[in-house]
Order: sequence, then C-alpha cells, then structure tokens
Amino acid sequence: MKNKRYSSGDIFIWFTGMGLAISLIMISGLLLLIVLNGKNYFWAADLKEIKLTDGKLVLGEVIKEELIPNFNLPDSLKNKGLKRIQLKIGNRDLYGFDFQWIDERRILSVNYPLDAVSIERFEFGNFYGFIKELIIKETVYKSSSPNFYATLNENLNLVSNLRERIKKIEKSEIGKINYNIEKLRLEIKKIEYHQKNKSIAEKKIADIKKEIEKENLNYERLKRSVDSLREKASMYSIYCEDINGRPKSIALMDVVKYYRPNQMSYSDKLTYMFSKIFEFIFDEPRESNTEGGVFPAIFGTVMMVLIMSLFTVPLGVLAALYLREYAKQGTLVRLVRIAVNNLAGVPSIVFGVFGLGFFIYFVGGTIDQIFYPERLPTPTWGTGGILWASLTLSLLTMPVVIVATEEALTQIPRGMREAALALGATKWQVTSRIIIPAAMPGILTGLILAMARAAGEVAPLMITGVVKLAPTLPFDSYFPFIHLDRKFMHLGFHIYDVGFQSPNIEAALPMVFTTTLLLILIVVLLNITAMIIRARLRKKYKTSAF
Repeated sequence: MKNKRYSSGDIFIWFTGMGLAISLIMISGLLLLIVLNGKNYFWAADLKEIKLTDGKLVLGEVIKEELIPNFNLPDSLKNKGLKRIQLKIGNRDLYGFDFQWIDERRILSVNYPLDAVSIERFEFGNFYGFIKELIIKETVYKSSSPNFYATLNENLNLVSNLRERIKKIEKSEIGKINYNIEKLRLEIKKIEYHQKNKSIAEKKIADIKKEIEKENLNYERLKRSVDSLREKASMYSIYCEDINGRPKSIALMDVVKYYRPNQMSYSDKLTYMFSKIFEFIFDEPRESNTEGGVFPAIFGTVMMVLIMSLFTVPLGVLAALYLREYAKQGTLVRLVRIAVNNLAGVPSIVFGVFGLGFFIYFVGGTIDQIFYPERLPTPTWGTGGILWASLTLSLLTMPVVIVATEEALTQIPRGMREAALALGATKWQVTSRIIIPAAMPGILTGLILAMARAAGEVAPLMITGVVKLAPTLPFDSYFPFIHLDRKFMHLGFHIYDVGFQSPNIEAALPMVFTTTLLLILIVVLLNITAMIIRARLRKKYKTSAF
C-alpha cells in the first residue's frame, strides 16, 4: 500500500497541498499582523485616566498590554500572570516623551473623563488633556460657557481657511515667482556662457534683471499678504491643561483637529476613521513623516513603476523575440540565455551602483556637459532622479520579462507560424500579428512579476533618486509638466525611513504598518489590473497554452 502511494504520486499531491496551505496561513498571518498593528493610527481610541498608588494621574491611549516577564518579578510574584500596559500619553513638548509603561500593581483606579480631548498638532504629536479657554485677541471664552465647542469649531474652521490660503499663496503664487526667478537666473548664466559679444550680453542681462526685479516686487507683495494672514491667525489660541493641571497654550494655527473620544459613539469613530484614511492617502507628511499623509510617496511609487514598465516591456519583449525567433540557435545564444538567467539573481544593490555610475554619472553627466554647461558644477541630470531610478529598476526586472516572454513564445504551436508563412505573410507580419498577440498573456505575466518586484525595491533607489521628503512632485503645472530629473518619494523607502531613521520609533510604528499595508494594496491593484487584461487576452487567443 505504501509503495503504491509513492508510485501513484498521491503523497506528493498531499505535500504540495500542505505547502500551499502553510503559505496561505503565513501570508494571512502577516497581513493580519500588519492590520492589527496599524489600526490604532486610524481609530479614535478612548482616553483612559489612571490614578497611580503614589497619587499621580496619567492620561492616554492604551497601545498594548502584555505579561510582565518572570525575571522582572520577585520570587513571590512569579507565575502570577501580572500585566503591564503601554500608554500613549502624548504631550511630548511637556514631558519629553509620549509613551509610558505602567505596572498593574501601581494602578489604584481607572476612569474615562468625558471632557478629555485629543488634539492633533503639526508639531510635537498629540496633546492629551482638557481645553479650558478659547482666546481670540483679548476675548476669553471659558469651556464652561454655553456653546463653547460650537464657537471653538467655528474659529478652528476660520483658522484652517487662513492656513489653506497661506499654503496656496506660498505653494502656487510664491512658488511660481521662485520658479520664474530661477529660470531667469539660469538664462543669465546661459547668456554669460554662450554670448561672446559683451555689449549684446550686457543688454540682454540688463533686460532679464529688470524682469527679476519685477518678480521680486511681486514676491514682497505676496510675502506681506502672507505675514498679514499669519498675524491674523496668531490671534486665535486655546489654553489647555494636562491631567495634572500643567498649563499649555496652543495656537489654533498649530492644530490639525481635535476630538473627545470618550464622548464619541461607534458611528462617530467610524466617521473619524474614514476621514483619517482620506487624510492618509491624499495629504502630505508632517512630523518627520510620522504623521499626516503619504500622497507624494504614492505618486512617486506609481509613476516610477509606470515609467519602468514603459522601458522594460518593449525592450524585454524585443530581446526575447530575437533570441527565440530570429537568432541562430547555438553556443552564443545559449550563453546569452545563461547570462540573462544569472542577472535575475544579482543583488539589487549591484544594479543600484551600476545605475549610479552609468546613468547618473556617465549619461547624466554627459547630458549636463553638452546641454547645460552653464549650470555646472550644479548638476541637472547628473544627479539622482525618477528617470534614472526607473531605468535602474528596468534593468533589474528585464530578465524576468525576457524569460517569461520566451516561455510564452515556446508555447505557440509551430504550425501557426508555418501556416502564416505558407499563405505569403512575411516574417515580421507573422511576428507582429500572430506571435506577439498570442504570447501577450505570457508577456503580461512577466510584467506582473516585474511590477511586484520593482514596487517593493528600496536599495537601488536609495542611491539613484529617492529622498526622505520631496519638496515638489515630478509632475506639476510648469512646462514641460513631467520633470523626470526630479527626486521623488517612494513607499518602500518611506517605510524604511520612518521605521528605522525616525527619532521617535514607537510613535512611528503605526505609520510603518499602515504604509506597508498601502504598498501591498497598490502592488495588488497593479497586478489585478494586469491580470484582468491577461485573462481577456487568454480568452481572445485560445490557441495560447497560457
């Protein structure tokens, strides 16, 4: 019976099924771990007031509970199952830290004060405590007065509108002026470098300086407008106290939002969660990337993958077509195939170093010397950018596309080629109208694998263009609209930077897990899109074995 199972292969089917089940369990467990550790970033957790045995009060969100290790306990308390809790107490500007561990033996009582507020700020993280007063110029509104929070909300919205106006002026209008001044400055350098006639050069430069002077006057006007708005916003502030009565004055200009979690219903918390998710996806980061959103990183990741695909797929397919359809099969072709397969196993950092040396220093440096000599020694293309990062990842993923395309080409029946040639079609007509469409599902399989790997790579990007915080996106309203020479943000590097380079690791952990989940979702979304296209092509070209 035993030999029969081996000879029939049934036992190996069970082994493969068991391996698949274990893989699915591990993947599901990993995703569950990411979700559980990242959910606190979006959920409005209740604020717990804990009175300690020494009379002190602590207020904060419960982050986690765990058993105290036995080696930290005296012999009489070992194996008692004593717990400790970690509280996020916020108020980093008051305490110097925003997390605290509390042994349950020190807890005298627990309470949930209804008026406790969580204030999200642009700096120093959250403030946990109580709002006592709203101050507008010299007018003071006490928290005990009727409609206090309605008045607070109205003025907070007013200040938020002022902040948005300031941001719009600084980024749009002042940003455009700075862009124009920089463009004019580079024009002067270009004239000085290329124009040999001194009198003509001086006349052109004088005209340009007049334009710069006009832009500077516009800048001063807008700066006065911004200063006026800031001065107006500075009139609004709130006076707060922490759980032990320690005072803190917070300008409304520094407040993102506030909420009273102990008074919020479940539906209120769901509404807050969706607003937080929207903020996470569409806002810019703040607080050293540990708060706010990740939109620049999302944009950079997707744009890089798309640019990489534009280079990888055509070149990879052409290489595979030549090796399979046109090249004379022999020792040289076999060596090329071996080399391609070996490239798939080269560490990604090696490709990063190659991209730095070849694309940035050689190609980019040559472009600067030929087309932008007046800007040197400041590089334009001879420094990291999204184009060079995309080309580096293109080389990294090219072997995957070549191998997948070759495998697809081998599955096309030889009779299809011979029948087309017999009917008078040329070799190119057979290739373009029969072979490539029939092999398209396999080509898309290679693209799916390439996108999945490229989206998660970090090491090559660190030396070819990715940065911690990009001041501008590679796409904007300034001609030529797509700026491939700019540095960019990437979700994978964002995870590394926040998780390992942040000055406050514990506060950054929720952002690490939420960004990881978002990166997984983006990769899955890109792959699903490619899979849908592949499925339709499979249905259309049923002769393909895929």
